[in-house]
Amino acid sequence: MKNWAGNVVYSTDDVRHPATPAEVAAIVAAVDAAGGRIKALGSRHSFSTIADTAGTLVALDALVIEPTLQHDADGTAVSVRVGAGSTYAQVGAYLSEHGLALPNLASLPHISVAGAIQTGTHGSGVRNGSLASSVLALEIVRASGQVEIVREHDPDFAASVVGLGAVGIVTAVTLRVQPHFQISQFVHQGLSWTAALANWAAIMSSGYSVSVFTTFQGENTHQVWSKRRLDVDGPELDLAALGATEATVALHPLPGVDAGSVTGQLREPGPWNERLAHFRSEFQPSHGEEIQSEYLIPAEHAVAAITALRAIGDRIAPLLHISELRSVAADTAWLSPSYARDSLAIHFTWKPLPAEILTVLPLIEHTLEPFAPRPHWGKVATMSPAGLRRAYPRLDDFAAHVHRVDPDGRFENAYLKRVLSHD
Repeated sequence: MKNWAGNVVYSTDDVRHPATPAEVAAIVAAVDAAGGRIKALGSRHSFSTIADTAGTLVALDALVIEPTLQHDADGTAVSVRVGAGSTYAQVGAYLSEHGLALPNLASLPHISVAGAIQTGTHGSGVRNGSLASSVLALEIVRASGQVEIVREHDPDFAASVVGLGAVGIVTAVTLRVQPHFQISQFVHQGLSWTAALANWAAIMSSGYSVSVFTTFQGENTHQVWSKRRLDVDGPELDLAALGATEATVALHPLPGVDAGSVTGQLREPGPWNERLAHFRSEFQPSHGEEIQSEYLIPAEHAVAAITALRAIGDRIAPLLHISELRSVAADTAWLSPSYARDSLAIHFTWKPLPAEILTVLPLIEHTLEPFAPRPHWGKVATMSPAGLRRAYPRLDDFAAHVHRVDPDGRFENAYLKRVLSHD
């Protein structure tokens, strides 16, 4: 079995599809009794080997937990409990039907809730934290098969919410909700890098969610996607005044790809769950034949980092489908790439050229090194364990937490062994 993109072949044929949390617990307990290894598997959208194992894979695609709303004393819905394997498309549709919303979505609504949270996945917006910042509680099956609930104010919460699958198998997640809102999405082309970098902070703040697409070559950016909340966003920044041209037909972010799979554009208002993601859930997400990498740096270094990457654009562009630049607000999860700092996320959607990508990534990481880059856990990177420790100041604390909750390493795999080592 392979991951979604086909660049990872899982190292086991022992794949289980439990239908209930009790079945998950029984599988974990049996593996523990046998002294084996076990990992959870969500929507298989990780491009790294974070979910791989030679032991037992517990796929969460068949786990049935009906969404449940929780209300405050006034009867207002404040949270929703969902199954870990639920996709954001499924959760979004449920909440929208009930007049509710999540604050943000990632580019793809196809990804599973627990998998996205555990790897630190995010959307965009200077006011929006990662998807993990909406989590109020996790239900986790520990190595013994016992279920623990870790809540927002528990001491272990910050170590658990972006947990890399190292602290147990998450079976259910409770998410903070808010009232339903609508988004208007539109795209500009031809914005020059001179204008973009001179106005970077204003551009990133000009909408609820803003993405700049580029190949790091040429004098112009490729596209600027702006998603504006109809109820809260202030005056619009006129990108046309900066030399950009607003698109009059829907556009895909990848050159030459049909726009039928993207969410509604052209300023047509729509519900949050049909606009915040870039791609519609009923279509194949993004390009398909691709590999992804991503690094998050402090937001204040955005212009300098982009300028440095443009200087090596001739090395990057031949391997690239497209790159996406987004803002992410600081959060509190220890291993979130945006932990304790507002960030610029620099995302690379590569052509399926794994050997060539592994050659250029060290150059990218070296170029970004002055800006303290943090790689996304679910995407391809080459940063050393020592480099990861510099990037993630709580990584040793996380390793100690993992040892406490999983002393026999039942959830360990080669990826975690490397990440948590001091080599």
